[in-house]
Amino acid sequence: MKIAEFKLSSDIQNKLDQVANLEFNGFAVDSRKLIQGNAFILLKSQNPNATVDLSVLSAYLTQVQDKAAFVLSEVDVLPIADDFDLPIVIVPNIREYLGELIAQSLQHNHAAKLPTVVAVTGTNGKTTISQLTAQLISGAGVMTAVMGTAGNGILPDLSQSTHTTLESFHLHHAMHDFATKGVQVLCVEASSHGLHQHRLQGVPISVAVFSNLSRDHLDYHADMDDYAAAKAKLFDKDLFSRLTHAVIHLDDEFSGLMIDKAKHSKLTVWTYSTTNAQATFFAKNITPSLDGVRFTLVCPFGEIALNSPLLGLFNVANLLASVATLLAISPSAFNDLPKLVAHLQGARGRMERVCPDKTPCVIVDYAHTPDALTQVLTNLKAHCLGKLWAVFGCGGDRDRGKRPLMAKAGLALADKVVLTSDNPRTEKPTAILADMQVGMTCEEHYKTVIEADRAKAIEYAVKNANADDIVVIAGKGHETYQEINGVRHDFDDTVVVKSLLNEDGLD
Repeated sequence: MKIAEFKLSSDIQNKLDQVANLEFNGFAVDSRKLIQGNAFILLKSQNPNATVDLSVLSAYLTQVQDKAAFVLSEVDVLPIADDFDLPIVIVPNIREYLGELIAQSLQHNHAAKLPTVVAVTGTNGKTTISQLTAQLISGAGVMTAVMGTAGNGILPDLSQSTHTTLESFHLHHAMHDFATKGVQVLCVEASSHGLHQHRLQGVPISVAVFSNLSRDHLDYHADMDDYAAAKAKLFDKDLFSRLTHAVIHLDDEFSGLMIDKAKHSKLTVWTYSTTNAQATFFAKNITPSLDGVRFTLVCPFGEIALNSPLLGLFNVANLLASVATLLAISPSAFNDLPKLVAHLQGARGRMERVCPDKTPCVIVDYAHTPDALTQVLTNLKAHCLGKLWAVFGCGGDRDRGKRPLMAKAGLALADKVVLTSDNPRTEKPTAILADMQVGMTCEEHYKTVIEADRAKAIEYAVKNANADDIVVIAGKGHETYQEINGVRHDFDDTVVVKSLLNEDGLD
């Protein structure tokens, strides 16, 4: 195949004119996996502090020169280009076109009908909304796949994921593979990193969902406005030409920005809310219990009573987003909602009750931002007959300003707080814990236990909690490892809790 055969915009066609008529058999982004006849795409590091080392780049090009049909380079390799006997085109903004190039090459080699794509963005709720949406659609008899933090695959079989949003090359290959297997709908999580780095470029997104925005990733984004602008890219039809619907959480303070972007793109805008009856999808008569939440859905399709097995008021909001997305794709599913909702299962590590037949009640959740932790504790406090415990830490090599805010969020709502390690990465856990304690009062110290060993911290909370207490283990959720000094050690909050709850005397 040749790039000249692709249907591309004139600006990228012009940039690739030098190699447009060269034969190649596919793209590769990993020099170790390049095969004879591939076009190699040389990408720079996404670390903003990374420096360009021409000797390293020369080694990459040496590795591929005998196999590659040509090279498209994001990096300026002009000083060394003459050292290699293969065509090299420097395209600094190659990521803005990469997805489309990969998609068209895959279709050329094996044509397949791509699925309808739902993309969910927001600080919290991405995983739950994408998985609930996938479950609802799958329950309606449509083969559905999901890609995100808690796993990738065709429901119900998911494999562990390396990223919230895969790099463009891997995302398109996975999507095309799903298509060849008959997947009709794909639900993906769209992280701010993924949107900013064009990882979703060329993905045929039809429905875009926004859950909320709170402080996170400010080690990457300049400020909250920059963070919000990255999220808002999902509602730009100039970037995603297949968009038809925007589903936006009206209760969030950044909803106006998302709505304006969606309206500018002339999308059908549906809002959802648990507090504002003016929303397109509104939940009223909300009745929570430890068995779930009952409520009445009010929307353009009518009113209908739903009984959700998911804990927490915020999961009502997540469910509203998922129901709206389902109805954007399949309006006829409205009358089936009670049956579909009743069979939902929460995403792993998202408000997950471990050993429901045991006491105390222990919840494992991924909440790792001040807002997410506040939401989890607020929702569970309404269910708690005894004391509310919170066990959590903060990740190393990340936004240090978030650390005391996390501690404050836990102390504001929990009766007892246990501060511990999360993923310390290259930092010392004691240093992270010291940051978390900045500004704490004597009273707050009195209700806090410091235990750097996460397993021991969990054990302390579970063994000291009474039968009518609720213990929340927050921060890692679905993760099955703890990252320490560059090494991922096996560690699963759920496994630790199950072991403790199944010991004699804890039932």
